[in-house]
Amino acid sequence: MEEVNKQVNKFDFYVGVKFESASRAYFFGVKDIELKLGDKVVVETIHGPELGEVTIDPISIEEYKSVLELRPVLRKATPTDLKLHETNLKDAEFALEICKKEVKIAGLDMRLISCEYTLDKSKVIFTYIADERVDFRELLKVLASKLHTRIELRQVGARDKAKAIGGLGICGLPLCCATYLNEFEGIEIKRAKNQMLAINIPKLSGQCGKLMCCLKYEDDAYTDLKKEYPEIGTKVFIDKVEFEVTSINVIAKSVKLDNAEDTKFLSLEDFKQQTHWRKKKKDNEEN
Repeated sequence: MEEVNKQVNKFDFYVGVKFESASRAYFFGVKDIELKLGDKVVVETIHGPELGEVTIDPISIEEYKSVLELRPVLRKATPTDLKLHETNLKDAEFALEICKKEVKIAGLDMRLISCEYTLDKSKVIFTYIADERVDFRELLKVLASKLHTRIELRQVGARDKAKAIGGLGICGLPLCCATYLNEFEGIEIKRAKNQMLAINIPKLSGQCGKLMCCLKYEDDAYTDLKKEYPEIGTKVFIDKVEFEVTSINVIAKSVKLDNAEDTKFLSLEDFKQQTHWRKKKKDNEEN
């Protein structure tokens, strides 16, 4: 709360600013600058000054509740800023080709994804992925001598690469990572097992090669729904004949029963009525 109070004293408003290389808007503080949607602005970031576009209208700083420090909007972008930004985009393409060439010469196991300059060209940032830790100390020296600016090499994961490249998922929609996901959590195979999916890794993997992020979306729902069903392997009797629960389908609301002579598919309600089965409550639920 102390941090929020500092923001109130430092700025009048805060706005959402989106960068070309980002899929979401970031908040920046504003003081004595009139802004509206679509305005190009120069903001201070952790990397240096960058050009962005206002995508969220100014909001009173009194509404800012986050404990994260707001960095300032430095100014509305001038024609010089816009021209410099366009020049930087072209120079970044050239710098990326240089870096790719030097990586190949050095025999480093790293795959470059992107390159961008800060607006004032005080730093150039290369983004790459690698399976192992890369010793790029010599590469830094070579790049610094060729590009004559500070160099930052930023390693990201396979999911970040998919986010940067974009594409369509198996659902036919743009990748979640490229549209609205900003943080990635590890997706474990147990989520697929919990949803009773066939463990076919290629089919469960996204364009990044990792398990699809969407496996987490319905996982909690499956966990809750399965509380009403018997566990696989449960023994029950129907008309004094023993069956074993071999499968459940929470979407179809059905239970599959098997024995040596017969197979039955029952709705959950029919299963409960014919077997007189009821879910046993755990001690902590009873208490």
